[in-house]
Amino acid sequence: MDLLRSHLHKVRIPDPTDRIHKDECCVSFDTPRSEGGLYVDMASFLGFGREHVAWNYEKTGNPVYLHIVQRRKPEPDEVDRPLKKPTLLAIGVEGGFSDQEPEYDEAFEIVILPDFISLPFPSVDLPEKVRIAVDKVIVAESADRKQQLASWVADKKEISAHAIDLHQLDNGVTVPPTGWKCSKCDKTENLWLNLTDGMILCGRRLWDGSGGNNHAIEHYEQTKYPLAVKLGTITADLEAADVFSYPEDDSVEDPLLAKHLSHFGIDFSSLQKTEMTTAERELDHNTNFDWNRIQESGKDAEPLYGPGFTGFVNLGNSCYMASVLQVMFSTHPFISRYFEKQSLKAAFATSSADPTLDLNMQMTKLAHGMLSGKYSVPNQEGQEGIRPRMFKTVIAAKHPEFSSMRQQDALDFFLHLIDQVDQANPGNHELNPFTRFKFIIEERIQCPSGKVSYNTRSDYILSLSIPLHEASNKEELKVFHEKKAAMDLDGKEVSNEEIVRPRVPLEACLASFSGAEEVPDFYSTALNSKTTAIKTAGFRTFPDYLVLQMRKFVMEAGWVPKKLDVYIDVPDIIDISHMRSKSVQPGEELLPEASGGNKAEPAYPVASEDIVSQLASMGFNYLHCQKAAISTSNTGVEEAMNWLLSHMDDPDIDDPILKDSQAAEHTVDEASVQTLVSFGFQEDVARKALIASGGNIERATDWIFSNPEASSSVPTDSSTSNAEADDAHVPDGSGRYKLMGFVSHMGTSTHCGHYVAHVLKDGRWAILNDNKVAASVDLPKDMGYLYFFQRI
Repeated sequence: MDLLRSHLHKVRIPDPTDRIHKDECCVSFDTPRSEGGLYVDMASFLGFGREHVAWNYEKTGNPVYLHIVQRRKPEPDEVDRPLKKPTLLAIGVEGGFSDQEPEYDEAFEIVILPDFISLPFPSVDLPEKVRIAVDKVIVAESADRKQQLASWVADKKEISAHAIDLHQLDNGVTVPPTGWKCSKCDKTENLWLNLTDGMILCGRRLWDGSGGNNHAIEHYEQTKYPLAVKLGTITADLEAADVFSYPEDDSVEDPLLAKHLSHFGIDFSSLQKTEMTTAERELDHNTNFDWNRIQESGKDAEPLYGPGFTGFVNLGNSCYMASVLQVMFSTHPFISRYFEKQSLKAAFATSSADPTLDLNMQMTKLAHGMLSGKYSVPNQEGQEGIRPRMFKTVIAAKHPEFSSMRQQDALDFFLHLIDQVDQANPGNHELNPFTRFKFIIEERIQCPSGKVSYNTRSDYILSLSIPLHEASNKEELKVFHEKKAAMDLDGKEVSNEEIVRPRVPLEACLASFSGAEEVPDFYSTALNSKTTAIKTAGFRTFPDYLVLQMRKFVMEAGWVPKKLDVYIDVPDIIDISHMRSKSVQPGEELLPEASGGNKAEPAYPVASEDIVSQLASMGFNYLHCQKAAISTSNTGVEEAMNWLLSHMDDPDIDDPILKDSQAAEHTVDEASVQTLVSFGFQEDVARKALIASGGNIERATDWIFSNPEASSSVPTDSSTSNAEADDAHVPDGSGRYKLMGFVSHMGTSTHCGHYVAHVLKDGRWAILNDNKVAASVDLPKDMGYLYFFQRI
């Protein structure tokens, strides 16, 4: 007790702003339930496992710790206990998913390092400062719990801007209480009542053919009547009714819904609920995934345990993150950087004052958690697995989407991870494992004059369109569509077992990337006018690891997102040596650079009117369409649409485009340009990014990472030396690759549904589905969204 009193100056009483880490060790995945419990530093409030707490004492000299040990209570006999159905998209909050976790007994003691001298708690003999400090730690909401609760609750619906002064037609329409049917087809489910004219129409068609026939959305396009309510969701509790605003493209709240319904003779007080709302359907998908073939459901799979076979406990829609990390930490660069050549102790010793916010520390913690095998042992639930909450907090810092509990696009997370790891290792390519994934694409553009230009850009993924016309089973598809058309006429539906999907060879997707493509509105400095040029592309370098993204998500006319229901035939080994670019060839004449005497292309970017008009006809905002065309260098409608779908939530998406080149130049501070150049960006790219970002350096940096194609506007002959200096670290070698992993997706959009990883480990394929890790029985490699190849 005297020793404790001598260290009282090292004990702090936490205030409400302190982050208290009492759920998990900051350098490992040990918890109070682990062997040895958890030690909370009473000065910094960081938590440490038994193996690691001495490291903190060595680093900080903090000697006083609260030792927390939790032991599982014996479970009482609870037969057929009914489970309460959740009503919110949340875990561990009132009305949300129940954790369904067993109960634990909790014991506390005060421990003084370095000799691990223990004192009982609670005890009246303890100094008052210690008693108060420990009590506050015990009752405080932990940092992990605060983060979880803040992120989990689903977004509250906003009041529609069209609700208050909604115009309703006096057309005599009275809606009956039952017997509803679409006015334009025979659909009797998923029906929407337009609140302006009382038309009852079916909802959107889903990617798998289910849902409606798009009649409600088509009616909006023709009439611009903004609000509709889903029939079957209207009850006496009007707040639960599903109201959708087409102009706002979201579920909304209509505070005058009772009045709007009574206009069509609807007495909502007597209606019974017969349909799920959009939120409930999403909730239903959260609790009842259609595992399908991707998850190899129904297969008697052998569970796998040990190093490299550690699962991730789903933190709530975190499968997009888990699936990408499982593949990454199965590659040599990540294993070497964060496990073999980086000890936990060294990472902690060099970490910042708060190791929970240090990306290098949390990447190392993740690697050791996954690859040590410590957390991959059999238990009652299959395997314990790890909860990557601290990693998610630091990787998602300042990112509003990844810090939420909403599902995200696995590709977006992969690119964000690249960006964050690069920023954590500025200029140090040896310490950046993504260096091995980087490659340089060379584009050749030939105008009708016969002269050419060569542009280069670096990237980490190759995004491939899927040419459905190259399907290898065309005859089988023809027979199926004829059969389906006949069944539709008879009012019958095709069963899942009968559906025939297109099979497209991966070779055809690769060929569509490297094949010749027209570039409209290309300004030729040889002709001094805009013309249509021909573009081809190839690899200047082949990476050690090649990542392919299959563009399965496209936009149909009527701005309805569609997922291509297609199989990709992917061989185990590919050879893309023939896709290597050749650069300038003997006899080729380069396009001249623009000079002051020429009617050169304006200094500011100009959007192709053809691309903009096609996108606008699909219902996209005109300004957004212009930005999409400019950001993809007017290469085509599909590229612009893909950019638009990925950037619709950008904070600056509605900012005006600066068109006056002189005004734009004046907004660019030369010091800002040089700052970006010092980061390793080319000067013209830095200038373009600052113009696009209003001079803000941080936004300009984000713009460059979000628009890797921006550097492709730099002619090779004027930037070769810079490019070679910047890209001297980029790997190159053979174009032969072996498939080593893939991430698959099920669901109607990349922002909902579920992601699963399959990885080739120790000569056999494993399925890594959150914390379920098993040997693959029926490998669904034709259903991937992201494919990862390793150079042979």
